[in-house]
Amino acid sequence: MADGQQEMPKLDTTVPQTARIWNHLLGGKDNFAVDRAVGDQILASLPQLAENARLSRAYLARVAAYLAGEAGVRQFLDIGTGLPTANNTHEVAQRVAPESRVVYVDNDPLVLAHARALLTTSPEGATDYIDADLRDPERILDEAAKTLDLARPVALFLMGILGHIEDDAEAKSIIDRIMGRLAPGSYLAMYDGSDTSEANNEAVRIWNISANPKYHLRSAARLTALFDGLELVEPGVISVTRWRPEAGAEDAPEIDQYGAVGRKP
Repeated sequence: MADGQQEMPKLDTTVPQTARIWNHLLGGKDNFAVDRAVGDQILASLPQLAENARLSRAYLARVAAYLAGEAGVRQFLDIGTGLPTANNTHEVAQRVAPESRVVYVDNDPLVLAHARALLTTSPEGATDYIDADLRDPERILDEAAKTLDLARPVALFLMGILGHIEDDAEAKSIIDRIMGRLAPGSYLAMYDGSDTSEANNEAVRIWNISANPKYHLRSAARLTALFDGLELVEPGVISVTRWRPEAGAEDAPEIDQYGAVGRKP
């Protein structure tokens, strides 16, 4: 991304934003007082949320390593990137396969401001960043095609973002519009919050009072339905801590974040 290629959107520091609240929960410093206030209020209701954020990020890293390794994928489209942190998608994928190409997508101005941290790459691979909204998949794909070959398999990451789409039919339509343009052998990898505990429901209620955009929990059955038409990779839709855990972490407690990986036939 060349300097000046994308005009910097106005940064609103008065409204809490998802990427910045999540950054605060992960212990980052790229956030503002309004983000910390909401994050701390949520933590008062659900103290384990900061640990859940870390465990969800570890899930993303395991998925990226699986796809770049065992599944042999060399192209990644990560929508809802969030602020740069440890083990970003390109870092994990390029450790496994240096030639991996990764395109990040987000629409938070602060994420755009930090995009250069996401654009580091191995000499053999490539990374790019698109400032765009999940609800405009056609534009995302048109821009991503400048870096990715959509005629070859692509791993689509929707990590913690579909909860911002309240309607299941709309969420499924977005997935289908993207996956429909990706080659056979492509993958959908995602996780989102589940309505499996009263504490998680209360935390999201607090989130939705102040934060932008709103977040909506789904049951495991509703999350599974988003994979209709795809082949679920074992173990299917499950708490992220139970999705192919690393050695020694098999007994990690289940958390209210459910994820899965599905392959396009």
